[in-house]
Amino acid sequence: MNAPTDPPSDIAPHTLFGDADGDTSGEDAPVARGGERLTATGRFALTARILIVNILPLALLGGGLFYLDSYRTQLINERFKLARIEAQITAEALAGAARERQDALIVQIGKEQRMRVRMFDENGALVADSFALDEEAVFSLDDIEDDGWNQQFARLLDTAVDAIVSAETVTDYVEPEAQEADAWPELARAREEGVSQIGLYAWRDGTPVIAAAAPVGLNGATLLTVRNAVDITESVRAARSALGFAVLIVLFASALLSLFLARTIVTPLRQLARAAVRVRQGRERQVEVPRLPARSDEIGQLARAVSDMTGALRGRIDAVDSFAADVAHEIKNPLASLRSAIESLPRVEDPALRRELTEIATHDVRRIDRLVSEISDASRIDSEMSRATLERIDLADLVRAIIGSRENRAENQDHRIELETLGFAAFVMGVGARLERVVENLLDNAVSFSPPDAPIEVRVDNDGECVTLTVSDHGPGIPEDSREKVFTRFHSVRPEEEDFGNHSGLGLAIARAIAEAHDGTLTAQPRPDDLPGARLRFRLPSA
Repeated sequence: MNAPTDPPSDIAPHTLFGDADGDTSGEDAPVARGGERLTATGRFALTARILIVNILPLALLGGGLFYLDSYRTQLINERFKLARIEAQITAEALAGAARERQDALIVQIGKEQRMRVRMFDENGALVADSFALDEEAVFSLDDIEDDGWNQQFARLLDTAVDAIVSAETVTDYVEPEAQEADAWPELARAREEGVSQIGLYAWRDGTPVIAAAAPVGLNGATLLTVRNAVDITESVRAARSALGFAVLIVLFASALLSLFLARTIVTPLRQLARAAVRVRQGRERQVEVPRLPARSDEIGQLARAVSDMTGALRGRIDAVDSFAADVAHEIKNPLASLRSAIESLPRVEDPALRRELTEIATHDVRRIDRLVSEISDASRIDSEMSRATLERIDLADLVRAIIGSRENRAENQDHRIELETLGFAAFVMGVGARLERVVENLLDNAVSFSPPDAPIEVRVDNDGECVTLTVSDHGPGIPEDSREKVFTRFHSVRPEEEDFGNHSGLGLAIARAIAEAHDGTLTAQPRPDDLPGARLRFRLPSA
C-alpha cells in the first residue's frame, strides 16, 4: 500500500523481469554428446517444455494479482480528491454558520458521508467532534481479534503482495491521546500553510484510513475528517479473488490438457526411440516397430517412416548376408578347381596333360578375377550413385554410340543389331557411365543367348513420361517363373554350347541395381510377336 501525503501522481508499474535475451548460441553454450550444441530448450524433456509453454502465459496472467496494487492506488487517488473536496466544502459550510448550527452540520455531514468530523479552534483545541455529539457512530474500526481465518488469510495475502511489489510502508492509524490540532500532521500543515491537506494511514486490518484537513474561515479554525475506506480493500480483494480463482481453474485445465498433449506426443516417440535403440543394439529381429496406423498426423507419419526404414534396413542386412554367402560360394568353386590343377601339376609328366592343367589354372584365375571385378562393381553402385551428379542424356544417342563401338570391336559375334529410335530425342537424367553399363549388359545378354546370325532388335521410345529401352533376342526365352530370378545375383542359366565360367551371373543384377538407382525399372518379358526369345525392358523417367 502506498502512502502519499498529497494525491500521488501516476505510479509506474513494477517490473517483474529484467532485460535478458537468454541467448545460448554463443561460444559458452554447452555442447551435447556427438558435438551438437545444446539450446536452452534442449536441456528439458518434451513434456516439461509443453507444460512450460502452456502454463507460462497463464502464470504471467496470474502475476496480474500483484498489479492490483496499481488499481488500489488509483482508487486511493480518487478518494484523496473526494476527501479534499469534502473537507473544503464542509469547512466553507461551517465558516458561515453560527456555533450551534456548526454542531448540527458536523453531525449531519458525518452521518451522510460516513466519516468522523472534528473542528479545532485557532489555538488548536478541539471544539466539536461528530462522534461525541452523536452517540450513534456512523462507522467503527474493525477489531481484528474477532476475525475469522478467511479475513486473516486475506490480510496475509495483502502483506505478501505488498512485499513482492515493494509497496511503500504506510503509517499505522493510532488515535492521538491528546485531542489537539498539533497531534495530526495534516492539521499542522493546514494551519501553517492555510490550504487543505491529505494523509493516508493503515488500520490494523489492512484497510486504508484517509484523513483530510482544511482551514475554516479566516479566524484560524481548522477542520479534520477521517474516513475508513473499507470498500477500497474489499474491492481489491474481490478482484484479486476472482482473478486468482479464474487463473487457478485455467491453470488446472491447461495442465491437464498439456499432460494429455504431451502423452499423445511423447508416448509414441518413446516407443519409437526404444525400438530404434534395440535395432541399434543388434536385436532388430525381435523388434516390432510400431506403425501407429490410427494416427494420420506427423507422429503417425514418423512411425511409419521409421518402420519402413527398419524394414529396408533388415532387407539390406539380409541382402548383404546373402551376397556374402553367394560370393563365398562362387569363389570357392574356381578356387577348388585351381588348387586341384596346381596340386596335380608336379605329379604329371605328360606334356599335353600338363598343358591342359595349366590352361585350366589360367581359366580359373581369369574367372576369379572376373568375379572379383564384378562383385566390386556391384557393391559400389549404391555408394557411387548417392554421390553422383545426374546429367541430361539422350538415351537414343547413347545406345547408338554403344552399338557402333561394339561393332568396331566385333563384340556382337556376327549378330545384326537393329536399332529403332522413332526419330525423336529421348532425354533422361542419369550418370552416363552407369547407363552405358546397363546397355552393354543387356546387349551382352542378348548376344550370348541368340542363335548365330539371328538379329537383335533394340527400340528406344518416349511417351512423354518415361523413356523405354527394349532389347529383344531370338534365343530360348525366359520361362515365366524365372523372369525375376534372372535378376538375382549369381543366377545364371547359360546355353550348353557356351564355355563354362565366361559369365559371373551378375550382369542383369547390376543392370537392375543401376536402373533402380535412377528411379527406373528393368523387367524381363516375352516377345510381343509370340516368336521364341526374350525381351528386356528398361524404363527411366523422362527429362
